[in-house]
Amino acid sequence: MFVSIRKVVKSLLYPLYERRLVRSLDFSKTPHHVGVILDGNRRWAKSNPTAHDPHGHKAGAGKIIEFLGWCEDAQVKVVTLWLLSTDNFKRSQEEIDALLKIIGETVDELAATGRWNIKAVGAMDLLPSWLQEKLNALKPIRNDGVEVNVAISYGGRREIVDAVKNYMGQEVNAGRSLADAATKLTADDISKFLYTAGQPDPELLIRTSGEQRLGGFLLWQSASSEYYFCEAYWPDFRRVDFLRALRSYSVRQRRFGS
Repeated sequence: MFVSIRKVVKSLLYPLYERRLVRSLDFSKTPHHVGVILDGNRRWAKSNPTAHDPHGHKAGAGKIIEFLGWCEDAQVKVVTLWLLSTDNFKRSQEEIDALLKIIGETVDELAATGRWNIKAVGAMDLLPSWLQEKLNALKPIRNDGVEVNVAISYGGRREIVDAVKNYMGQEVNAGRSLADAATKLTADDISKFLYTAGQPDPELLIRTSGEQRLGGFLLWQSASSEYYFCEAYWPDFRRVDFLRALRSYSVRQRRFGS
């Protein structure tokens, strides 16, 4: 009885708290690029035994469109969502197949809204052909709104390796030797071949579920990022949690390079 009363009180107070948070934020100082590690789906499923979602992936996918709406309201320009890591392929084939199916459906739902440009970033060669074809078919559909990167089969180390390989390949095709290419290689050269080339680096990275590590997410791009770790599992992530992350970012004094 006491627990149910507390839930009712919270449900009444949170809208007031959200409005207070919104009033306290200066959206002109919103991070242009927000990266999110959507963590905690499986733990959410275990903590909700009545949920007909053994791994929590469907519940997590269902949160994404809602979250992107919050980003639009906050004037975020680019969002990168880590949906599947290269390490996830170590899970059982049954879970991987189910997760890939949900990811494919999620990409279809995002594209069907017509609200955002969807771009797949990651090692596409590790994915089944049907999903590769779906992701390769994604095209820009508008010149405004949030740019959404769906990081699928993504690993930060793999991204850097791919960038260096592609740079070296370009140099060889231009008639230069590998020795000369290595000599002239710069950080800017690598940045031009990252999956997110042409986009600003993320100013804010959010990880849900209480884990306080990046796990290789946007490894190169996050050199100067601010981090925000949230205790909520991704399916339970609320607008108020997002606003708290933005508030935390807004009061930090960013010290680049230190």
